[in-house]
Amino acid sequence: MLHRGEKIMVQTGVEHADRPWPMRATGPVPIGSITKVATATVVLALAADDDLDLDEPAGEVLGVPGLSDQLTARRLLSHTSGLPSDPADVTGSCLRQVRDAEPVCPPGTSFSYSNVGYALVGLLIEAVTGMTWREAVEAILLRPLEIEPVYVGDAAAVTGHSHSGRPVEQVLPPMLEPAGALALSAADLVELGRVHLGKPGLLDVVTAADMHRRVPLAEPYGLADGWGLGLAHFGDEHDDWLGHDGTADGTSCHLRIDQAGECVVAFTANGVGGAELWRAVADELRDLGLTLPHQRFREPGARSVPMPSGDFGTYRNGAVDYTIRPDGRGACLVVDGEVFPELTRYDDATFTVRDPATGRAAPCGRFRGTPGAATAVEIGGRLARRR
Repeated sequence: MLHRGEKIMVQTGVEHADRPWPMRATGPVPIGSITKVATATVVLALAADDDLDLDEPAGEVLGVPGLSDQLTARRLLSHTSGLPSDPADVTGSCLRQVRDAEPVCPPGTSFSYSNVGYALVGLLIEAVTGMTWREAVEAILLRPLEIEPVYVGDAAAVTGHSHSGRPVEQVLPPMLEPAGALALSAADLVELGRVHLGKPGLLDVVTAADMHRRVPLAEPYGLADGWGLGLAHFGDEHDDWLGHDGTADGTSCHLRIDQAGECVVAFTANGVGGAELWRAVADELRDLGLTLPHQRFREPGARSVPMPSGDFGTYRNGAVDYTIRPDGRGACLVVDGEVFPELTRYDDATFTVRDPATGRAAPCGRFRGTPGAATAVEIGGRLARRR
């Protein structure tokens, strides 16, 4: 943590369950989607140098036909491109995936979290710089911050672990490296966060303000309270923190940035239970006076209501189907064959399911449309339209 110039670092546990090595302050943990903050920061640095226009169609930047003129770096970075979450074929061409994808919404009209979008951002970086994504993120961002680059799959990366403590192998298709390939320590994340406190040298004031400004219609239900160009917003205009969360295979990582309070909080855990530990740490920090916003999933006073039969059905995002169907206890959610039981709907259109790990009701998603005639659901920030 960095608080008004003072750094505080705490580490506990081991880097590998089967080896007695204590977790180092410099231990690089696969940070999953926080990689997107690095990718987005590189794009904004290129924009600051007038090497990339955030509003130029991606197809024109890449010099390839067949991409929608509405696909721009600005929309890709803010997850308002309308692209699905993940590629249907991780071994195929990214451009083909984008061309062939069925949009979840028209570009610029709604938020829907997209790893495919960030894969395309990686291609924009490569086209503009003439470097690979790895070379660009190292040269433009990591090396200037004195961060040693480590990637998923490198021997130096800390191992993720399952609930049972079993080591988990990291699996990330090369196409999605710009969306999730970095392995960084909490200290590294603090340095990345400092860029967005105004550390000189990378982003000018105007470009940084553009990156940090909330994007209209980017309402990331289930993830945050708003979204900018690569950074999420937590809280409201009176207490607004920037940041991002990331999960890789067996890891859970979190970054929060309070520009007004000159504070960066970074947390990396090499176990799937890290999210619960993060919530406990955040509560402790609140008790100490930090104003870390709580994440809201339901309106205060929302009440459970019977599931309207018209809301049962299958909703699709790319190649992923979300099926809501009746079961012996009322309703359940089925995602690619995995059943999440005890789906409970509330009168604010949100719903919960039972978490198989804890047995407790866990926030899951939100219906769109009128009760009994839902047109879509939002789950984990992904918009899925009724089939």
